[in-house]
Amino acid sequence: MCFDDYVNNKDQNRFQMSYLHKKGKCMNTYNDWTQVKADVFWAEVAPCDHIVQIYESDAVFIDTLAGFVGSGVNNGECCIIIATEPHLKALNKKLESYGIRIDTLIQDKRYLPLVAEEMLSKFMVNGWPDEELFMQTVSGLIDKCRQTNRRIRAFGEMVAILWAQGHSGATVHLEHLWNKFCEKEAFCLFCAYPKTGFTGDINSSVNHICDQHSKMISGSKSQLSEIYYTNKAIA
Repeated sequence: MCFDDYVNNKDQNRFQMSYLHKKGKCMNTYNDWTQVKADVFWAEVAPCDHIVQIYESDAVFIDTLAGFVGSGVNNGECCIIIATEPHLKALNKKLESYGIRIDTLIQDKRYLPLVAEEMLSKFMVNGWPDEELFMQTVSGLIDKCRQTNRRIRAFGEMVAILWAQGHSGATVHLEHLWNKFCEKEAFCLFCAYPKTGFTGDINSSVNHICDQHSKMISGSKSQLSEIYYTNKAIA
């Protein structure tokens, strides 16, 4: 059964706008945001992009991440998820509620859930991401997926952890290292930050982070089955 078949119709109809039909795919625009089906966005619109979400609640974030993994599973891809333990537990619970067998995916190397704090410890040196150690760590993960001859998509919450700890310089540097790595390896990379982590001049802070990404998706509504995205930073 397709992942979309498990999605509640209320989520699919959450946004009521007039639709434009192009090549059989339902899309619409609202100001500077473009709407598209989640599976189409992750597989066709942004298969090799570095994407960011500034989310307003954990519920919105977990919905988005579940759509990211679910559509990847449907598309036969390998999904690397580097997140905090609470978020991994919430994600697995959400995926299992849709009938997705987590243990089978892990056994088949189609789903690699990893604890973000443990991954950070592999390449952080004196509060700063060491480039050589980072490249070795991430390359090892990519190599595991390459063994399955599948396309890859990855989510990383390590930057959000550094940002929450007040290490803004280290956060931006880590985003830069991800971009540098992605120049050699083509895959979809998704990052997310809680909006509560941005204080003071929030517009300036958000734009500073968004400058490191090629696309931004909405964090104010569920992005499980539909994605609102923009190619430029909008605070």
